Amino acid sequence: MIPVANWSYPTAIRFGAGRIAELADACEQADIRRPLLVTDSGLAAMEITGRALDILGAAGLGRALFAEVDPNPNEKNLAAGCEAYRAGGHDGVVAFGGGSGLDLGKMVAFMSGQTRPLWDFEDIGDWWTRADPSGIAPIVAVPTTAGTGSEVGRASVITNAETHVKKIIFHPKVLPTVVIMDPELTVGMPRWITAGTGMDAFAHCLEAYCSPHYHPMSHGIALEGLRLVNGYLPRAYADGADLEARAQMMSAAAMGAVAFQKGLGAIHALSHPVGAVYDTHHGTTNAVVMPAVLRFNRPAVEEKLAAAAAYLGLEGGFDGFAARVDELNATFGILEGLATLGVERARLDDLTAMALDDPSVGGNPVQMTPENTRELFVAAM
Repeated sequence: MIPVANWSYPTAIRFGAGRIAELADACEQADIRRPLLVTDSGLAAMEITGRALDILGAAGLGRALFAEVDPNPNEKNLAAGCEAYRAGGHDGVVAFGGGSGLDLGKMVAFMSGQTRPLWDFEDIGDWWTRADPSGIAPIVAVPTTAGTGSEVGRASVITNAETHVKKIIFHPKVLPTVVIMDPELTVGMPRWITAGTGMDAFAHCLEAYCSPHYHPMSHGIALEGLRLVNGYLPRAYADGADLEARAQMMSAAAMGAVAFQKGLGAIHALSHPVGAVYDTHHGTTNAVVMPAVLRFNRPAVEEKLAAAAAYLGLEGGFDGFAARVDELNATFGILEGLATLGVERARLDDLTAMALDDPSVGGNPVQMTPENTRELFVAAM
C-alpha cells in the first residue's frame, strides 16, 4: 500500500502520490502570490518541472523559473538567483528538485532581503542571528529525489567558488513553510541518481545514529531511516516505477535530514571537500568513503551497529552491517575508492585540512586529528 498523510513535524508536509497537484494551494498556505520556481539546469526542461509551472500558471501565480544552478551550487548561482527574484518582484520561492535546487532555492529566499554578504551567515556559533528575519521570504519545497532531505532542513550547503570550500548557511526561518513529497516525481530518476541519493539518505541516518551527541528523538528516527533505506532502496533501484519503494525512500530521506540534528561525522567531513574540489556527486561520494569510515570508527560504534544490524534483520553484528554496506554499493555499481572519482594523492594534505575544518568532524564518534584523517583518506582511496 502506498501511504498518504499530512504531517506537521518538522514542518507542514503533504505526503503522497499525485500531491504535486496541490502546489498552488501550498503557495497560498505559505502566503506566496508571485513565486519564483528555482531548480537545477538538468531539471529545467523535464516534464515534471513543466507540470509544476503549469499548475502555478493555471492558478494565476505565473510561470517564473530560475535554473542557473550547478550540481554543487555556489555564491555566483545565488547572486544570479537573487537578481532574478528581485527583478521579477517575487514574494516567495518554490524550491524544486534534488539537493542543489532545494539548497539554492532556500538561499534565494534567505538572501532576498539581506544587506550583509552570504558568508556572514555561515553556521558558526550564533552568526545566524546577524540575519534580518523579516527579509527572509517564504519557501515551498518540492523534492524530486530521495536523498538530501533538504526539504525539511534549516540550512543549505553552498560552495565558495573561489576557495572550493563547502559552507553551511543556517537560519531557523530557512525551514520551508510547506513541503510537498510526491513519490511520482522521483519515478524518472536515472538509476545512478536513485542509488547516489539513496545512499546519501543512508549516510545521514548512519552518521546521526553513530554520533555521540545526546538527541534520543533523532537517534530513533535515524535507526528507522536505516531500516527503510536498507529495505526499499534496492527495490527503487531495480524498478524505478515501484511507487511504494519511492515513497518509503522519500520518507527515509526526510528522516535522515531530521536525524542529523544529532550530528554528522567523517563520511561528510571527507565527502564535502572532495565534492567541492572535484565536483563529484555528493551522495555517491558518501557511499564511496562509507566502508573506510566504518572501519575507522569501529572501536567506538561496534556495539551500536551490532544493535542496528539486529534491527535491520542482518546477521553478524558489526561485520554483518559493514558487509551489507559493501553489498549495497556493489548492487548499485558504485565504484570502490576515491581514486575512481579522480581524487589525486597529491591533494590529500589539502583535503585533510579542509576535512578538519568541516563542521561535520565534531559529530564523529572517533576524534579526528590531522594524522588519522589523512590515514583515513589514504584508506578511502
